[in-house]
Amino acid sequence: MNSATDTTRQPEHAVRPAVTARGAARTGRSGPGRARVGRPRVGRSGWTAFVLLTAPTLIGLGIFKYVAIGWSFLLSLSDARGTIALGHWVGLDNYRTLLSDQAFRDSLLQILLFTAFIVPVTFAASLGLALLVHRIRRGRALLRTTFLIPTAVSYVAASLLWKMCLFNGLPTGIANMIGGWFGAEPVAWLQSTSPPLYWIVLVTLRLWLQVGFYMVLFLAGLQAIPKELYEAAALDGAKGRRLLTGITLPMLRNTSVAVLMLLFIAAFQAFDEFYNLFNSGLSGTGTAPVQTPLVHLYNTAMGSQNYGLGSAGAFVLTALIVGVTLIQGRFTGFGRSGE
Repeated sequence: MNSATDTTRQPEHAVRPAVTARGAARTGRSGPGRARVGRPRVGRSGWTAFVLLTAPTLIGLGIFKYVAIGWSFLLSLSDARGTIALGHWVGLDNYRTLLSDQAFRDSLLQILLFTAFIVPVTFAASLGLALLVHRIRRGRALLRTTFLIPTAVSYVAASLLWKMCLFNGLPTGIANMIGGWFGAEPVAWLQSTSPPLYWIVLVTLRLWLQVGFYMVLFLAGLQAIPKELYEAAALDGAKGRRLLTGITLPMLRNTSVAVLMLLFIAAFQAFDEFYNLFNSGLSGTGTAPVQTPLVHLYNTAMGSQNYGLGSAGAFVLTALIVGVTLIQGRFTGFGRSGE
């Protein structure tokens, strides 16, 4: 009996190495040297491959972005007319000259009015389309793709299409042709300043280009809402508008704030459609009925060859965009923990 018991019982010195091995496996250490058995070390060849793969991107960003931004800031502090070389320092004179320029202040006012109109209209149209497409069971993917296709079109190409085909001011233009079916006379859309019909061209162009993209963002937010919330609300008798205001819109809060922020930034950066719709040649857009700050700064830098003043305007506009974004984030709570 004792011999049988002794044969099944392991010696104490045999048990300890096994326990030590299990502890070493859990802690990632083994043996007297306590060598790591977890994450493998990156050898010299791994670091060499990392540097070779990332160096082109880092060098490109450094030269064409960060160095360019720094050089532009230095130009804004110098009198750079017809040259981008540094030399004649004037300090903040370019900023004072720019802020006292009535044309630049008018462009700021125009972009503020444009932003105040285009942001809520684009937001409402995108959200409305997303709600309609989300309710469709068959063909949802086709509709989503159809509305998203315009976002792949460049602003330059779309502006030329609007200018030469849809609103070219000729009787054969699509807009005038449709108006002729109802007895309307041909209209010079881009040249009409009283009333300012060119805003119809600008607004419809931007809506066509942007609504599909923000609709997809809202669709992603709608699909992330748990269906159990709607089922529970339906049991309580909620339906229609009560579901929209009680569940859908509150659950889309983060998506809505992000969309608003993107819309504000895109509106303040408006350039391509304003430039290409009103530009009639190499002379620039000095006679355009409406100019955005970017168009004004482009004409200042590239037309008048005043690179110092143009660089100062770029930083003023950047500060304005950052300020508006921070204010919006403050009021909407964007980025707060627990939101």
